[in-house]
Amino acid sequence: MITLPIVYQDDHLVVIDKPAGLLVHRTALARGERWFAMQLLRDQIGQHVFPIHRLDRPTSGLLVFALNADVARLMGEQMAARQVKKTYHAVVRGYLPEEGRIDYPLKEELDAVADKLAQQNKDAQEAVTDFRTLEQVELPFAVSKKHASTRYSLVELSPLTGRKHQLRRHMAHLRHPIIGDTNHGDGRHNRFFREHFNCNRLLLAATALQFSHPVSGEPIALRIDLPSDFLEPFRKAARS
Repeated sequence: MITLPIVYQDDHLVVIDKPAGLLVHRTALARGERWFAMQLLRDQIGQHVFPIHRLDRPTSGLLVFALNADVARLMGEQMAARQVKKTYHAVVRGYLPEEGRIDYPLKEELDAVADKLAQQNKDAQEAVTDFRTLEQVELPFAVSKKHASTRYSLVELSPLTGRKHQLRRHMAHLRHPIIGDTNHGDGRHNRFFREHFNCNRLLLAATALQFSHPVSGEPIALRIDLPSDFLEPFRKAARS
């Protein structure tokens, strides 16, 4: 049985640090899966939980659950009103500018099975992400035949909208895909990280949340440490 790290808990909410590779809840697309965050947390704390939002399966980090339906509704209203501030960290290919905003509408990504009844030709929806570069590194490896070395950036990402795969798609749009992204990324760099850093995951984590407590109104600010594998390329350069 997997024990989930609990970052915050009171009589109304529980916030966990979801491991990469764990689904939030059961889905028709993963019939063979045994473990889900919702089920594991329910069994761990001994009561039913209501997921407030979702994280993609390969993304780790802060995930909020309510402990009753009323609190779930109140938190959902905050989410819908964009009153919950989310911060992510990622490692991406190349050097990004110091900071910037990506304002690039995204067409909804539909799954052939799960979304077979959904409208297929929706217009692209507003999608906005702010980014800030925290660290950069150049490593002496020719991952691409065009260059004798390769560059990476550690970035902080703040989505202002909540489109499906928004951060992954926005980084790919800038030609700075997130390392480990098998759908929108660069397979050569994903393979390089597997072989040189034993990194087999998407380097994207939800690291901070800010919101008003749905019952008390108290401001809640949560932050977790960056996973150590995000920092390994930068540490390697410092040791060289």
